[in-house]
Formats: sequence, structure tokens, C-alpha cells
Amino acid sequence: MDFSVKSGNPEKQRTACLVLGVYESRRLAPAAEQFDGACGGYLGNLLRRGDLEGKPGQSLLLFNIPEVSSERVLLVGCGREREIDDRRFRKIAAHAAAALNDTSASDAAIYLTELPVKGRDLNWKIRQFIEAFEEARYHFDRLKSKKDAPRRLLRKIILSVPGRRELSGGEQAVREGLAICAGMALAKDLGNLPPNVCTPGYLAEQAQALAREFPPLRVKVLEEDEMEHLGMGALLSVTRGSAQPAKLIRLEYRQGPAKEKPYVLVGKGVTFDTGGISLKPGEGMDEMKFDMCGAASVLGTLRACAQLQLPLNVIGLIPAVENMPGGRASRPGDIVTSLSGQTVEILNTDAEGRLILCDALSYAERDEPAAVIDIATLTGACIIALGRHPHGLFSNHPPLANALQAAGHAAYDRAWELPLWDDYQEGLDSNFADMANVAGNRDGGAIMGACFLSRFAKKFHWAHLDIAGTAWKTGKAKGATGRPVPLLTQYLLDRMAETKGK
Repeated sequence: MDFSVKSGNPEKQRTACLVLGVYESRRLAPAAEQFDGACGGYLGNLLRRGDLEGKPGQSLLLFNIPEVSSERVLLVGCGREREIDDRRFRKIAAHAAAALNDTSASDAAIYLTELPVKGRDLNWKIRQFIEAFEEARYHFDRLKSKKDAPRRLLRKIILSVPGRRELSGGEQAVREGLAICAGMALAKDLGNLPPNVCTPGYLAEQAQALAREFPPLRVKVLEEDEMEHLGMGALLSVTRGSAQPAKLIRLEYRQGPAKEKPYVLVGKGVTFDTGGISLKPGEGMDEMKFDMCGAASVLGTLRACAQLQLPLNVIGLIPAVENMPGGRASRPGDIVTSLSGQTVEILNTDAEGRLILCDALSYAERDEPAAVIDIATLTGACIIALGRHPHGLFSNHPPLANALQAAGHAAYDRAWELPLWDDYQEGLDSNFADMANVAGNRDGGAIMGACFLSRFAKKFHWAHLDIAGTAWKTGKAKGATGRPVPLLTQYLLDRMAETKGK
């Protein structure tokens, strides 16, 4: 899809479809009002007949309006003007995208960027529209024998800006929106692939393909013998029952000053999680192919960085494994030694994500990072605590937590911070090792998972995003969401802005 920004009067736009807003009750948005004046009150007369109320979710497609240059006009209901907030604006954008895709228009000019959203600027609205259109266009039918053929592909979208002064900022918003959407699409594709295709080795191949597409990216893949030599006993304990070899994938993007410390993103890459010997229930187990969505988000974010050519140093670490039962699989009661030298009693083999992440966090120390953020579908308990809207956020450094929350708010990819108090740590006490991998009861499960990881992140500023509730959707809309690529990319954009401001 080709997106661009343009200023100009709506009635003069030569386009296959002009998109205008209508508020409740039958009140034209400013661009629609200007358009109506140029065509002799055509829209106003139509609205007075009651053909459109302007409620959210409504739309009306018009043809052959006299005295105008566009072939079609799509009127989109926007609800009450004063009630348009972030959520409602995104719903308006999504509805406009769906309605446009149902037309046969090959291009469109959209004037809904004028809608007022409290606390949001024009560039934010442009990015949200791009995300809405790319979300509406996304389909995963790679493995279907018969593809759904679209009626006609919408190829070009023009987003309106008030004047020439806004063109530069709008063009940058387009670049950012497209890069984020490309990263989200990559993350979705990887998440949606079946586990017999998307194995640890496949993830490594995709990282290498990404490096071929973007030369600033460099990739190194550590094999099991190298991890064994390093002492990654926690990570390797998870993969023992699988025929698929584990991989530790390292992507390096260094486009910032040579002496600038890198930001490290660590993504959980369990390409399928049976629970191991602590076997999961069969119902819904197919969704455990999504247990590598943290890894997918790291790849998606690195792709966005490379596409935007951000002048930063960013490293992605992906411990990729498959958690299977078998004769060699780890057992409840086993004790393993992590890369940090700390020993872990495995009380539950289904708490495997923290075992691969703890060694990856220790491995991140050698990069002397500015900050480390791990992203993981870690605990079902996080869904119980927060539902499926925000990511769970934990951190040992309040400024980092604040920066991630601000990035989530800016990108509308929100996170909510939960406590990481020392009061919880004694729940991980073990009679036989330095710690257990789970607590003795189910209280505060998401917090206990984060507490475990915090023991391996004491030498740097660290944050943990638990994306168990946000990485994929269930039910009829089942599929990966591509989150938190928007949050992570925005976080890095904010760091770039800070560097420029110094």
C-alpha cells in the first residue's frame, strides 16, 4: 500500500474515493462541510432525509455527486465530536479502512485526520490510520490451498494535512507508521505459522534473511554445544526433550556512535510449549505455537529500526527452543546451573520461559547495555490480573518503566506496571537450590515470574514485558497481534529524540 500526505481542498481531489466525516446528529465535519458548500448542499440535503445519523460504525457510499472531482464519496460516522478519544478514533479509522476495502476504489483521499482527539497531534492520527489500514489488509493464508482473491486491491491512500507546513511532519509519520506495520506483519506471520514450520532453526533462518534484506543488521547463531560450553544449563534444560536443537540468536544493529551503549531486547522464543513433563491440558494447546511471540516482536522491532535507519545501537537476543516431553526431558525436581552460576530447582517444567530468559539475560551483560527489555508470553496469571488489553510491566529502574509506559501511551500499545517488591522474593526459596523456578502456590503468578527474572538482571537497568494476554487473539479472530512492536519501536524513537536533544 502506498501512503502519502497532501494538503488541498476536498472538492478538488481527483480520486476514486473521498472519505469525509459526519458527527452525530447529522453534522458535517469541517472538510465535509467545505465539500458540501462546493456541491450545492448535496450532503446536507441527503443527511436531512435521514440516510446517515453519524453514529460510530455507520457509513454511506455515494456516487456521481455533481460539481466534484472524486468518483465516490464515503461518509463515515464519527459519533459525538467531544467524545472522540484514542479508542474511538482508532475504531473510526478501522471502520473507514474496512468500508474502503469493500469498495472497488483503487485509491482514496482521507480527510478524517482533522477529527479532534484530546492530547493527540496530526502525526499521531496519521500513524493510527496507517496501522488501521494495514491491519484491515492483513490476511494469513500462506498455507491454504485456495487463497481468498480480493475484489480489487486498494493501492494508494492520501491522508489530508491542513497546509504545507505540516507536510514534513506528516511524511515522517508515514515513514514511521509503515516501518512499524512492516515489523508487526513480520511478527504476526511468525506467530501464525504452525510449530512444525516455525521451529528454533526456522527463527534463526528468518533472522539471517532479515540481515540479508537490511545490511546494517548482523546475525550470530549459537548452537547447543556453544551454549553448553558457556554454561547455559537453565536454557538447555528446556530443550532436552525435543528433537529440535535450541538456538540462541543474536541480532546486532549498530548505527549509533561507537561508544554508545546498546539497548538490548530479549525475546522468549518457545516455538511450541507442551509444558514438558508438567504437561498442559489438551484444550487450546494449539495456541502454544504463539509462545514465541516475544521473539517475533524482537525481530519485528529490529526490522522497523533498520527500515527507519535509526541512529542507535540495538541488540536482539532470542533464546529459541521447543518444550517437549520425552525420555531426556527435564523432570520436576531436577536442579540446573544457570549461566550466572545460580542454581535452580525445577518444580514445574511448564515454567520454562523464565529458564531460557535467565540465561539470555546473563548473556546480555557482556554488551554493557544502556537498558535490557525482555518480552515474553510468560504467565497466564498476567491475563487474570490485567486481561488482554495492556502488557504487564515490571522493572528494577523507575525511569525505564516510565519511559516504556510513555512509549506505550504514545503508540496506543499500552503497558501497566505491577509491583516487583522484595516481599515476594521469598516465595522462590528452595530447600535444595539457590531458588525454585515457581512459587509454592499460585498467588501473584505474574509477579513471581518477574521476581525470578530480576535475580539475573541486577547488573543493568531492566524491564520485563509479560505479553501473555496481548500477543495473540483467541476465538474467531484467532491470530498473532504483532504487539508490542509499536511500543518497542516508539521507545527507541524516543531514545533517538533524547539523543538529538542533548
